Amino acid sequence: MDPQDRPDQAATEDRPSAHPAPLHSIGDSGLTEMAAELAELTRAQARLQGLLDAVLAISREMELPGVLRRIVTAAMELVGARYGALGVLDRDREGLADFIPVGLSDQQIVDLAGVELPQGRGLLGHLIQHPEPLRVTDIQAHPGSSGFPPGHPPMRSLLGIAVTVRGQVYGNLYLTDKHDGRPFDRHDEAVVAALAGAAGVAIENARLYEQVRTSAEQFQRLLLPRLPDLAPFAAAAIYRPATAPHHLGGDWYDVLLLPDGARAMIIGDVIGHDLPAAAAMAQVRNMLRALVYDERRTPPSAVLTQLDHTLRAITEELMITVCLARIEPDHGAWRLHWSSAGHPPPLLLTTDGQAHYLDADPGLPLGVDPDQPRPDQTHPLPAGATVILYTDGLVEHPHRPIDEGLAALAATAAAQAGQPLDRLCQALADGHPSDGHDDMAILAVRLPGG
Repeated sequence: MDPQDRPDQAATEDRPSAHPAPLHSIGDSGLTEMAAELAELTRAQARLQGLLDAVLAISREMELPGVLRRIVTAAMELVGARYGALGVLDRDREGLADFIPVGLSDQQIVDLAGVELPQGRGLLGHLIQHPEPLRVTDIQAHPGSSGFPPGHPPMRSLLGIAVTVRGQVYGNLYLTDKHDGRPFDRHDEAVVAALAGAAGVAIENARLYEQVRTSAEQFQRLLLPRLPDLAPFAAAAIYRPATAPHHLGGDWYDVLLLPDGARAMIIGDVIGHDLPAAAAMAQVRNMLRALVYDERRTPPSAVLTQLDHTLRAITEELMITVCLARIEPDHGAWRLHWSSAGHPPPLLLTTDGQAHYLDADPGLPLGVDPDQPRPDQTHPLPAGATVILYTDGLVEHPHRPIDEGLAALAATAAAQAGQPLDRLCQALADGHPSDGHDDMAILAVRLPGG
């Protein structure tokens, strides 16, 4: 073979072997070191996954109290802490306006009954004044410690991390006593500090959501009317927003004293759970109010038919349920004359504590087919009786038949028959058989006499 065709022996000797050294050549110390590195890598991966899970869990909360509590529980889970708390700073940032503790047993809560919330002294105050991460091995031995109040569970180690929102300290996250008995280390500090950064974003989002929701609720309440003087009748109404997040409904009520001596009662619900539904509610309410005055001598069914045609002509597609009722003079007495567009039936409450629904054909909701005929219904009203109109958010529950909700509402009304109207409406709203996922409105008018 030509020498030029031979591989370079020196290059071959310098080239790394394609086969790694056998494990037995590494030695016991090398294996131990590798096992420790692998264990540390596994712990780091678990910590990272736990942090991601915690951030996702916090971001799913929308209500501020839920966000704050979830931050504490997530931090406790990340580092295996027995106790945790979030102290929210007051406006002057010198003390605590709120304190959310987690991890106390029922007995420990009883033992602390009557003890005022922490005021931000001792180590809590130290972290307020110096918002840098704080790790303490022995709380009682720390020169800044002010001790614990009577009934407080013993705590030894502490990890404190400031939570900032828009660059300002919002509060401090306190964790004490790991389950394994070890003090908090730099890894614990790092992972909780990372969580605190995400917590600041979640808190800001929850605060913004709260502001938007409050503004939307105020807007919706401004759209609802003040009840006029219906003497010798009495009237009361109540509106409750839904408890579900992102939910703004289109429920409304109205009462009118008409020139012909009748009293008009209106309750309705624009289908939808957002700001456009509330805005549409305002449109529909004003149109219906004008039609009731303009068509006061026609039956309620004709008014609803005219409204249905008007909505079809001038608005986008809407689905609306509504009940329009007139309390009319009837040969020295009174009668209820009503028409329903897909709405739950009126509830009649008499002075002897009897409550029953005026069940009749509910007709089609507005926005389905304006050319379909609408039924009218009448029913005599005894002296002192109360007519109650309401929206379905008061009685609907996703896991129960609506008949159960209606029966529960009637039972509550019967039990409160002797109450003034405002207390009656309050009792019906407080004792609602629904799950609160939808907003609710109640309108009650009581006849004179009885």
